[in-house]
Amino acid sequence: MCDDSDGRLTAAMLQMSCLYRGMLAVRATGIRPVIPGLVPSQFRAFSVKKEVPLEEKEAPLEENPYYNKYQDKIDKLRSAKPQEYKTRLENRHELKREPLGSSKQAEFVKLMEQELQDRDKMAAGGGTAGGFTKDKTLGSILNLDMIQDKTGEEIAELWMKYYSTKNTISAVIPTQTFELIFSRAKSCSMFLFALPQKEGYEFFLGQWAGYEFHFTSLINVQTRGEHAPSQLILYHYPDLQDSKGIVLMTAEMDPKFITVHQAQCLANQVQLFYGTQRQETFRLVEAFNHRPADFSHMAVIAELEQSGLGTSS
Repeated sequence: MCDDSDGRLTAAMLQMSCLYRGMLAVRATGIRPVIPGLVPSQFRAFSVKKEVPLEEKEAPLEENPYYNKYQDKIDKLRSAKPQEYKTRLENRHELKREPLGSSKQAEFVKLMEQELQDRDKMAAGGGTAGGFTKDKTLGSILNLDMIQDKTGEEIAELWMKYYSTKNTISAVIPTQTFELIFSRAKSCSMFLFALPQKEGYEFFLGQWAGYEFHFTSLINVQTRGEHAPSQLILYHYPDLQDSKGIVLMTAEMDPKFITVHQAQCLANQVQLFYGTQRQETFRLVEAFNHRPADFSHMAVIAELEQSGLGTSS
């Protein structure tokens, strides 16, 4: 994310803190679909004018089931930049008072787009972000000349066999399916995904950047703000889309935060929400991008449970 004005970062944090209650863990048992737009009383925010001690502001972070996962990075920020750390906590506390749906989703989209641009600039200058490959091409993986006489089915078999020995995920997507996914991505570039965990669900923000799909955890964005890096990137290769009828996909991930099993679950959800033929499912993506006040994270979990993907990892 970018080093832009506090106002833009404030809008982003408001969108996450209020709509999704920030670092929320929802247990799988007893989940019922929530009608988008119907706000349960426990998710409503009220403004109270009083000074809150720093320890009290830190409590919600430490109580979160995923706090330990990011504790090292949070402690580094606390010791290296105490004033910035205090400011982030104060901003987060103030923003939780705002009414749900009061921020603009577009503001957060701009922040994520700027973050991707900053990452590209850093890579162009000789650096790399999180160990991810810059401008990863299909030609760097396959000898395209040698596969020209093969069918789409044969290439798909070679692709899946090659990646079966790698510590990552892969997929072969039919052209028709990918065209639907990518056309929807152009108007709805972001979505909030729920990753099943033993404690409940950990939320991840995902955004399209060309043919790449970037994931980073919601708590990661909340604690690191504009410096939150991608933790999983899905690479889609449309090179053979017209000639062979397939789009190849593989991924890179930060193994400190994402396992191969979890990466597969998130990748499956991209097809679940963007490639669905069920309009009610895609309406969740549309609501997140264009009608944030109508968006319900519980509806995402309900859809995940219904699909059979919502099984603890």
